[in-house]
Amino acid sequence: MSKLFADLLSSGALGKQINQGPRIQQRRGVEIKSSREVAIMRKASQIVATVLREINEMVEPGQSTKDLDKYAETRIREMGAVPSFKGYHGFPASICSSINNEVVHGIPSSKKIIKRGDLLKVDTGAYFDGYHGDSCITICVGDVSDEAKQLSRVAQESLMAGLAQIKPQNTLLDIAGAIEDHVKAHGFSVVEDYTGHGVGRNLHEEPSVFNFRTTELPNIQLRSGMTLAVEPILNAGSKACRTLKDGWTVVTKDNSWSAQWEHTILVTDDGCEILTDRTK
Repeated sequence: MSKLFADLLSSGALGKQINQGPRIQQRRGVEIKSSREVAIMRKASQIVATVLREINEMVEPGQSTKDLDKYAETRIREMGAVPSFKGYHGFPASICSSINNEVVHGIPSSKKIIKRGDLLKVDTGAYFDGYHGDSCITICVGDVSDEAKQLSRVAQESLMAGLAQIKPQNTLLDIAGAIEDHVKAHGFSVVEDYTGHGVGRNLHEEPSVFNFRTTELPNIQLRSGMTLAVEPILNAGSKACRTLKDGWTVVTKDNSWSAQWEHTILVTDDGCEILTDRTK
């Protein structure tokens, strides 16, 4: 779940919401995690990775996004965790499910039926023993168009290009620049309204992990022990987005399709460890 939207909720700019999910703790700036905290976050993140891997394998046309949400919540709880998203500032579900022109924060519904050719984004988080893991995948449902395949592929490649820049002494701008350059080289646009974020005791912590070069956000130097959710979001057309009347679902203004990939990572002494690695 991307950060700037959550910041608006926290500030009250989008109206009062009741938090019914994991307790939001007071922010303390950028936190360096201890070995004990990292060990817990590995477990939380692997729960997320397991759920997303299973959803990727089970998705088929005719299912509703509510079906996927029920499955995700059941599996997260079976593995001893709590869904990070459900109740978070009033969000009603355990996953964000966004289809085609829906960019982020899509609300699962029994009326939203997955069709062959759809580009489905599934974003979820797990709260385990006081810490969160957070990840998102884009799923090509059946035979999708070549452009949709390329959009998803470039989004995933841009995530990995950003992760390749993560090491102590590099900065957030090194991540952002690598992502932006890869996206623009393939003719797509980077959504700038939403960013990645720190993650740990809170689902959203400092810093904002942006996907584009900017002077408006602090360019923080990376340090071993930082835990970050890196999540490039790409549109096939314009970067411009709007939020629907439900207060959550974000769509492209020009109706172009969108793709997103996200990992929770740990900054290490010589690079990064992908905590939500789905191949483990």
